[in-house]
Amino acid sequence: MKGILEKWNSISLVKRILVGMIIGIILGLAAPKATVIGLLGELFVGALKAVAPVLVFFLVMGALAQHKEGKKSNMGSVIALYLIGTFCSALVAVVGSFIFPVTVNLGAAAAAEGATAPGGIGEVLKTLLLNVVSNPVGSIVDANYVGILAWAVIFGLALRQASDKTKEFLGDVSNAVTQAVRWVISFAPFGILGLVFTAISTNGMGIFKDYGSLLALLLGCMAVVAFVVNPIIVYLNIRKNPYPLVFKCLKESGITAFFTRSSAANIPVNMELCENLGLNEDNYSVSIPLGATINMGGAAVTITVLSLAAVHTLGIEVDIPTAIVLSVLSAVSACGASGVAGGSLLLIPLACSLFGISNDIAMQMVGVGFIIGVIQDSCETGLNSSTDALFTAAAEFKEWRKEGRKLPV
Repeated sequence: MKGILEKWNSISLVKRILVGMIIGIILGLAAPKATVIGLLGELFVGALKAVAPVLVFFLVMGALAQHKEGKKSNMGSVIALYLIGTFCSALVAVVGSFIFPVTVNLGAAAAAEGATAPGGIGEVLKTLLLNVVSNPVGSIVDANYVGILAWAVIFGLALRQASDKTKEFLGDVSNAVTQAVRWVISFAPFGILGLVFTAISTNGMGIFKDYGSLLALLLGCMAVVAFVVNPIIVYLNIRKNPYPLVFKCLKESGITAFFTRSSAANIPVNMELCENLGLNEDNYSVSIPLGATINMGGAAVTITVLSLAAVHTLGIEVDIPTAIVLSVLSAVSACGASGVAGGSLLLIPLACSLFGISNDIAMQMVGVGFIIGVIQDSCETGLNSSTDALFTAAAEFKEWRKEGRKLPV
C-alpha cells in the first residue's frame, strides 16, 4: 500500500486531476444514480471553504508583523497592476461583446433563489465598508474576505512591536495552515471526480448546449486577457518576452485554481510559485493574499459579458461613453466581489442598471450565469489566481531590471 501511495504521489497533481475528471465523466454516464460519489466533491469543496479564510488571515497578519522598518516594498506597483489588469479585462469584455453580440433566451433561465442583488454602486461601497468593520471572528466564519483582509492588516501592523517569539509563533501557525491547505489540495483528484460526476449525472453532456455562444464569448474574452492583455502589461514592466512567465503562471497556478475554483485556497500554490521564481517573501506573502481578494480580472469579464448579453437581447443601443462607464463600474465591482454575497454573478444587476434593465430581467441573467457556472467559474478563478502570481512577479522583475539583475524566465 505504501508503494502504491508513493507511486500515486509521484505523478503530477494536474495529471491526477485529469484522471479524476475522466473517471467522473465515465461514472456520471454509467451510474448516474450512485449519488454517494458526489459526496467526494462536497467534502472537497467544504474543506477548501473551511480552511481558506483562516489561511488568508494568518498569512497576511504574520507577513506584516514580521516586516521590518526600512525594508524595500513594491506593494504600490503590485496594486497598480492589479487595478490596471482588472480594468483592461472589463474593456476586453466590452469590445468582445460588441464584435460578437450574443443574445440569450431569458425565459429558459430561472432567477437565483434567495439571491439579493445590490441596488447601486453606493450599496456596493456601503457593503464593502460594513464588511471592513465586521467582527474579525465572524468574518472568518462567514468567509468575508474583505473583513478578513482588513483585520489581518490591522493586527499585523499592531504586532510589529511584538517579541520575536510571538512573531515566530505567527510564522509557525501560517506555515501549519499553509500545509493543511496543501494536504486538502492533494485530495483534489477525488474531489474533482465527485464534482464532475454530479454535473454529468444531473445535467448530462449537453449541459452547456443552450448557452454555448455565451460561454464561448466568456472564455474567448478570458483567453484574450490571459494571452494578449496580461503579456502586454508584463512586457511594459520587464521589457523582455513575457510569455515564458505567463505560461509558467498559467501552468503552475491557473490549472490548479481551475479545478479548486478558489483563489484563496490556491494561495499556497502561488506562494510556492513565487518562491521558485526567487521573489522577495516580504512582498509576495502580502501581495498574493491581497490579490486573492481584489485582483478580479475574470470577474470583470463575467460581469461585463453577461450584462451586455442582456442589453443585446433587449435590443438596447449602447454608446461608447456608456461602454467606458460600464468598464469602470465592472472593474470597481469586481474588486469588491468578495464583499458581496454570491460573488461576481450577483453584481450583474448592478451593471444592468446602467441601461435601465429591470432587476427581474437582470436576475434571469444571474440564473444563466449559475447554469454555465461549472465552466465559467473555473476559468474565472484560473485567470484571477494565475494573474496574482504573474503581476507580483512582474512588479518585482521590473525592479530587478532597473538593478541590472538577470531574470529567471
